[in-house]
Amino acid sequence: MRRLGFLIVLSVLVVGCSSAPANTPMTGAAVAGDSPFDAPPAGITVKDAYTPVLVQVNNPPTVPVAGTDGRFHVAYNLLLQNASQVPATIRKLDVVDATNTSKVLATFSDKQLVDPACSFGDCNRLRALPATSIADMVIPAQQARVLFVDYSFGSLGEAPKYVMHHLFFDGAVSPVTTTPGPVDYTVTPYRISASGPITIGPPLKGNNWVALNGCCEPGWPHRSSPVAMDGNLVGSQLFAIDWKQTNNQGAFYTGDKTKNESYVDYGSEVLAVADGTVTSILDGQDANAPGVLPANDPVLGPKLTVENVEGNHIVLDIGNGAYAFYAHLLKGSLRVKLGDKVTKGQVVAKLGNTGNANASHLHLQIMNGPSAIASPSIPYVIDSFDYQGQISPQRFYEADNYLTGNFFGPDLHRTPQARTNQLPMAWAIINFR
Repeated sequence: MRRLGFLIVLSVLVVGCSSAPANTPMTGAAVAGDSPFDAPPAGITVKDAYTPVLVQVNNPPTVPVAGTDGRFHVAYNLLLQNASQVPATIRKLDVVDATNTSKVLATFSDKQLVDPACSFGDCNRLRALPATSIADMVIPAQQARVLFVDYSFGSLGEAPKYVMHHLFFDGAVSPVTTTPGPVDYTVTPYRISASGPITIGPPLKGNNWVALNGCCEPGWPHRSSPVAMDGNLVGSQLFAIDWKQTNNQGAFYTGDKTKNESYVDYGSEVLAVADGTVTSILDGQDANAPGVLPANDPVLGPKLTVENVEGNHIVLDIGNGAYAFYAHLLKGSLRVKLGDKVTKGQVVAKLGNTGNANASHLHLQIMNGPSAIASPSIPYVIDSFDYQGQISPQRFYEADNYLTGNFFGPDLHRTPQARTNQLPMAWAIINFR
């Protein structure tokens, strides 16, 4: 599988429904019902019950975000902790309307939870911490799992303000039981009606930019990369995109595939997505050789650290508690310094191939804090672009480490479609005006 972005594993580094203004980001501020430890909002009832498997949301309040597929997407992670002496075998999770728990919004079961034969897509959502694939749906006694949850609505009007989580499993039926039995309960109100999503401008210029590793299905680097940081399991890359450009034939490079300069996007100008202030930079990292992921190299891997895994990078404070993070930038190309004020559309650097990356690309994420790996990702939309269609994820998965070939399919739009205030979904082909 092609892994362009950076993955982070401790000790081994590898790569709405709201009246708030559209450019107001979510924050991590707690309100009633945002965590299982808060009193639920009025009209939402959590019945007293013995709950041997704890269910906790590992994300700040969120909001459905409009995607290029015409649907409104919600994505977050659940931490399931078996607080009993009896193994728990997870059977199903229903996401339900918190004020009408008989209304099921999404269901995750069977191969969606665990399927060793599946490489990507709507499968293998149940993982060992922080995100390792597992062979079965059993949570051993006093152990934990993470469950990747994402679902969508046809319109914002279909989305409730709060959801709850109906968990079905075989496990401890009481605090003194010694053999597993069928258990189910509905817990953990979670707000999906926060303010937002935040609106940003294009991060790049030109045509044929592919949104690699984007929202929301598991199996790809960003969705499947929560990291244990600062006492939390953080989904810092949940809505991140690896932007990579093709030529008009759908090829990522022409000529010598072992040279960065052969890649269509190498050295492209990177733009400020909003007015903001530079809060962090790193420059001086040399470019990688294409086709080699440093984390998989016995010489380069040990040199990766929390500080340099993203390569040369910039963090911008874009206001209202939101930050934009740009990674893998070209050495010596940064045009800003710490504390600089930038304006939307200003060139801040050039696209490169540094840090834990095996090909040139721009990693972009919006987050609710200044730390690129310890701040949760928040949903956002891009104010204006043209949508051309999709590349095949299967084709991308089967490609070699140099991304050889032409990736455009027969469904490419002859006339690109103008889009406003949408999140480019995974594998979308975008023209930035």
